[in-house]
Amino acid sequence: MAWQVLIGNVAAVSLLISVWMHLHYRLYRLSEVQAKIAFGLMMGLGAITSMVLSIEIDSGYYLDLRSTLLAVSAVYGGPLAILVTGSLTVIYRTAMGGAGVQTGLISIIVVSLLASSVHFLLRRQPMNLKRIVATASTVPVVTLAMGLAYGGEDFPITLLSFTIIGFVATLVAASVITYFHAFTVERDILRAALTQAPDLYYVKDHKSRFVVANLNIARNHGRTKSSEMVGLTDFDLYPRERAQAFFDREQEIMSTGDPMVDFEEPYVIEGGRERWFLTSKVPLRDRHGHLIGLAGVTRDITDKKRLTQEAVDSKNVLSQAMAEMSDGLAMFSPDGKLVFCNDQYRTAFPRSGYARQPGAHISDIVRAVVRNAERIDVSPDVSEEWIQASAAQLFLTRDTEIPLFDGRWLSLRTRLASDGSALVVVSDITSMKHSEEQLKQLAQKMTGLAYTDALTGIANRRVFDEVILTEFTRARRNGSPLSLLLIDIDHFKSYNDTYGHLEGDKCLKAIGDVLRSVVMRTSDLAARFGGEEFAIVLPGTDRDGALALAELLRSALHQLAIPHRASSKSIVTTSIGVANMFDGSTFASAVELVEAADQALYDAKTKGRDCIAAAGDQATAA
Repeated sequence: MAWQVLIGNVAAVSLLISVWMHLHYRLYRLSEVQAKIAFGLMMGLGAITSMVLSIEIDSGYYLDLRSTLLAVSAVYGGPLAILVTGSLTVIYRTAMGGAGVQTGLISIIVVSLLASSVHFLLRRQPMNLKRIVATASTVPVVTLAMGLAYGGEDFPITLLSFTIIGFVATLVAASVITYFHAFTVERDILRAALTQAPDLYYVKDHKSRFVVANLNIARNHGRTKSSEMVGLTDFDLYPRERAQAFFDREQEIMSTGDPMVDFEEPYVIEGGRERWFLTSKVPLRDRHGHLIGLAGVTRDITDKKRLTQEAVDSKNVLSQAMAEMSDGLAMFSPDGKLVFCNDQYRTAFPRSGYARQPGAHISDIVRAVVRNAERIDVSPDVSEEWIQASAAQLFLTRDTEIPLFDGRWLSLRTRLASDGSALVVVSDITSMKHSEEQLKQLAQKMTGLAYTDALTGIANRRVFDEVILTEFTRARRNGSPLSLLLIDIDHFKSYNDTYGHLEGDKCLKAIGDVLRSVVMRTSDLAARFGGEEFAIVLPGTDRDGALALAELLRSALHQLAIPHRASSKSIVTTSIGVANMFDGSTFASAVELVEAADQALYDAKTKGRDCIAAAGDQATAA
């Protein structure tokens, strides 16, 4: 009786795995989450079925293949699937009751956790034999462990049999799912290739009926799904005369076995517009050599045909344009002799134009250029070796810009033909070179603007960030001091509210002027830190020097005496925070140095403003 139950359990597991394989293939449109939930439900149903067919080895103790379904669900379905499967299994085992319910629930949890561990360890690896064996190994480990916990060394032979059968069943189930996964991947790749390919792909049977068609061909014929093309013929899609021509051609291909490759044909669509298609069709035979249909691919080449026709139509126009073009044009033979040139080519070189005649060798032309000092970048005293090397560059595909004695610039574009000849196009680019120079000057000016605060005229925050990082790195490397001042205008919001934003901008400009007046060294940097905050970076300056400069700044602003009715001082004042880095300093980064100066600035504000505070000291006012 026990063996019959064993066989029933194996059959139930096999049936459920087989049903899932077929259902999953049919339900390929499910999302990944939906597929995992469905997989968990199916494995949970299998586990319940196995528990229904379980063997009761003792009052309330059952043996079945639930562990196989749990392991497969966890390893191949992941956390979401095992959550569903495990929940169903736990619910049903609890409903079964009995003395062994606690042991059964523990076994369900243990195999779920162990198999989930296998899933996370192998989730980035391909589905191969390693995954199969790892999945199958979880079942006997848990079964034997729980059996030993239940019966000690005298557990029944039935338990050993279930352990072996559980391992084999899991091994088979994992192998089947792994194989099916590979099959599904191949199917998905094929479907993606057919549906996403830009051309029209199709397969027809021996009666020229569509068996397979990709989405593009369906849309091309007004369908929304490729499946809507199955069973149709060209007679359902085209006028009868055209469909008959297609049918006869395909039947000939299948009867003779000769493929049709790159066949071009026009087709007039609605509105009288003409489209061109490039079609290839090959006969298909089964493994016994019997004809079963044909496969075809059709590509829309309307744009290509249009471009080809336009190229033909423009040939005469191009020939005429060459004679009237503003650029110079010259053709040299493979041995370096001038074959053809237009008048513009000779005119472009006033001092060597006489040498640029058909039959002249490129070396003689270069000698004429050197001899007459036509190019200002070439000395009249160059050697013959230089002349020969320059002549050899004719047969390099390159673009060259050369300056002439009269201030003009010429662009020489050299291109090689397949027969070894060289085509040279000469263009006057004097205006462009002048524009380039103007743009270069403008770019330099714009670069200055990009690094300057537009309102105050001192460096902006971007420059400050770059300089503080550079100077911090240098100070750390050399063990030299580095000081930083952070300056904030006291009650600046009240100033704006009282006098207006235009006066506020004037105040900021005045502060910028004061900063420029006290920063003397070229290595020091005054910058606008943001809003009404400013900063001064002082490389090579110790703490006393930084405090002295801070006091100088505060005094200079007092002397400027910008009125400020909303301030208790009646004039615009500043609070200054000072931080210093020296040999042995504990600052790990430039950010920490800035934070220390910012904290010192905060201390100066809390002490009543219009004062100076150094990092680690109390604020001091003058």
